[in-house]
Amino acid sequence: MTPDPLLPILRAVAEVFLSRPALAGREHDVDQLVTAQRETLIEALVRFQGLRDRLRRDLRIPDDQPESRALATLLLSSDHDVLQAGLRLAEQLNRANRLQQTRLRRHQRKVDDLRARLERANGRNEHTAADLRNTRATLEEAEKRAEELDIQVSALQRRLDDPDLSVADLLDALRRTFDTPDGDPVPDRRTSAVAPLVALAAKVTGIEPEALVTALQTIMSPPDITPEPRVAVTRELQLRVLPLGGATEIGGSCVLIEAGGTRLLVDAGLRPGDPAQPPRDIDQALSGPIDAVVVTHAHTDHCGYVPALVERMPRLRVIATPATVRLMPAMWTDSAKLMDLRRRTHREWGASGEALYHGDIVKAAVQRCEEVPYGARRQIGNITLELFPAGHILGAAGVVVQAGDRRVVITGDISGFRQETVDGYEIPDAAREADVLVMESTCCAEIHDARETRVNDLVRAVEDVYSAGGRVLIPAFALGRAQELALIMRNRLPHIPVLLDGMAADITSSFESITADRESPLRIVGENVKRANRPDDLDRFISGVVITTSGMLTGGPAVQWAARILPEANSALFLSGYQDEESGGARLLRLAEEHASYLPIDDHGVEKKIPLRARIEMMRLSAHADKRGLLEIADEVAAQQVMLVHGIPSRQRDFARILEIRHHRMTPTGLWHNG
Repeated sequence: MTPDPLLPILRAVAEVFLSRPALAGREHDVDQLVTAQRETLIEALVRFQGLRDRLRRDLRIPDDQPESRALATLLLSSDHDVLQAGLRLAEQLNRANRLQQTRLRRHQRKVDDLRARLERANGRNEHTAADLRNTRATLEEAEKRAEELDIQVSALQRRLDDPDLSVADLLDALRRTFDTPDGDPVPDRRTSAVAPLVALAAKVTGIEPEALVTALQTIMSPPDITPEPRVAVTRELQLRVLPLGGATEIGGSCVLIEAGGTRLLVDAGLRPGDPAQPPRDIDQALSGPIDAVVVTHAHTDHCGYVPALVERMPRLRVIATPATVRLMPAMWTDSAKLMDLRRRTHREWGASGEALYHGDIVKAAVQRCEEVPYGARRQIGNITLELFPAGHILGAAGVVVQAGDRRVVITGDISGFRQETVDGYEIPDAAREADVLVMESTCCAEIHDARETRVNDLVRAVEDVYSAGGRVLIPAFALGRAQELALIMRNRLPHIPVLLDGMAADITSSFESITADRESPLRIVGENVKRANRPDDLDRFISGVVITTSGMLTGGPAVQWAARILPEANSALFLSGYQDEESGGARLLRLAEEHASYLPIDDHGVEKKIPLRARIEMMRLSAHADKRGLLEIADEVAAQQVMLVHGIPSRQRDFARILEIRHHRMTPTGLWHNG
C-alpha cells in the first residue's frame, strides 16, 4: 500500500493545472503543488466532470499499485455518489496509512534504539575483549618476568653460596690490574683496592708483582694435579677438532674437542627456524660422555642448546666468562618460552611437536655454570682452557685449547673495533702460532665502512624521519645490538625520545647490572631512553625511535609495532643486522625492492595485509669482523693451519684463496687432528 493512495490521481490533476496556458513557461513543481493545494485539487476533481473524463482517458497507474487503481475507478466515475464513496474510502485508507506509518515509525525508533544499544554492547564487549587480551598479555609478560627473576635469583644465590665464583671475580680483578700495555693499573673500581695490596705484598716479599699475581692465581685456581704414572706414556697425546654445527652455515655453532679421553664442546647453539633445531651433527658428541661445554658468548645460536645437554648429562660443566654466565639464563628462558608456545599451538591444531627443554631445565643449567674470567686457565681432564676477549658483545670470548704441546684457537664470533658496549678482541700470547685457528667467517666476503661512518648514516636517517614527524622502528637482536642502538641514540640524538621494548629492555637491565661495579658502568635507560609501555605506547608514541625484538622481524613486539608504523608514509623501518633468508626481515626487504603495496602477515591464524608506505632500509651495524678484520686476526694468530666456520660455503672458498695467497695454510672445514 502506498503512503497516500490518492497521490497518483492528485499528481495527474496537478499536471493538468500546470499545463494551462496561463502557467506555461514557468518553473513549477508537481509534488510541491500537491502538498500545498491538496484540498483545492480534490475539490476541482469533484466539481469538474470534464477533468475526470480527461483523467479517466489519460491516467495510467502501475499494476503494483492496486489500491490506487481501484480508488481511481471510483473517483473518476461520472456518478456523483460513487465519487463521494471513493472520497470516503480514500480518507479511510489515508487514516489507516497514517496509523500504519505511525506504528512503523514507532517500531523503527525501537529498532534504532535496540541497534544503538547493541552497538554499544558490542563496543563494550570489544573493549572488554581487548582489555582481556591485554590482561592476558600482561599476565604472560608478568609470568615470564617472574620466571626470569626466579632464575636470576637462583643464579645470584649460587654466586653467593659458591666461593669459586668469588675467586673468579678476584682473578678477573687481578688480571686487569696488571694486564695493560704500559703496566699501569686498569682504572676499575674493583681493582683500586686490590692493586695496592698486591703491590705492597710484592714489595715485602721481594717478588715481582706479575709473578705474585701468577702465584695467587695458581693458589686460587690450581690446575689438576695427578700423580706421575708408573708406566711412561710413549704415545703422543692426540688432539682432535671436529665442527658439529655452524661449520658451513650461520647458526647452531658447536665444535667437539677430544684429547686423551677428555671430550668437551665449544658452544652448543640452536639453528634458527621454526622450530629451532640442535647443532646439525650433535649426535656424534652424544655418542659418549662430555666433560664440559665452553660457551663463547650468550647469543642463542652459540648457547641455546646447552640446557638440553644438561638435561641429558646432569653433571655437565658449563664454562663461560662471568658476563656470559649472567646473560645466558635470560636467553635460555626466552627460548624455553618460545618452544613451549609453539608446542601448545601445535597441540591446539592437533599436530605434534615437543620443546627441546623447559623452565626447570633452565634452572638446572644455571646451576651447572662456572665463571672463568679472561686470561685465567682452567684444566679439564687432559685439556687446558684459556678465554680471551673477542669483542662482538658483552662477555664474548675466544678460546685457546691446549692438550700437551698442541694448541687450538677458536675465535667464536669476533670483532676488532670498539663498540658502545664493548672493546675489540685481544689476542693472548697463548694463542699465537697455534697449531690450528678455527675462525668464524660470517662477513668474510664483505668490506665494511668504518663504524663511525655507519653510525653517522643511521643518525642522519633517524634525524630525517623524526624531523618529518615520523616514527622509526628498529628491530634488533635483544642481546648486544639493541643496547648498541640505544646508546647511539642516547649519546648522539638526546633530543629524540627512544623506547626499548620486549626482551631488548630486559637484557638492557642485565647489561647495566653486570657493569654496575665498573669504573665506567653502562647507563642505557634514562634521559631520552625509556622502557616501552605496551599496548598503550603502540598508538600513543607518535614520534621517536622504537628498538625492539625480534631482530629478524619473525615475531615479538616488532611485528606489533610494524603493523602500525609501516602504513605511515612519514615513518621508517630500519633493519640493523643479519637477516636469515626465510626471516620476516629478509622478506620485507624483498617486498620493498619490488615496490610491493602491502606485507601479508599471519596474525594468530588470520592473514592480514599491512600497507607498505614507510621508508624501509638496511642500516647494518655488524658486530662481526669483516674481510680485512679477519685477515688481521689470521695474521696476528699466525697459526700453522686455518679452518673456517660459521659462514656461507661459497664465500668461505673465496676467502680461503685470499688467505692462501697471504701464505696461510688452510685445512678443510671438518675433522682436524695432529696424528
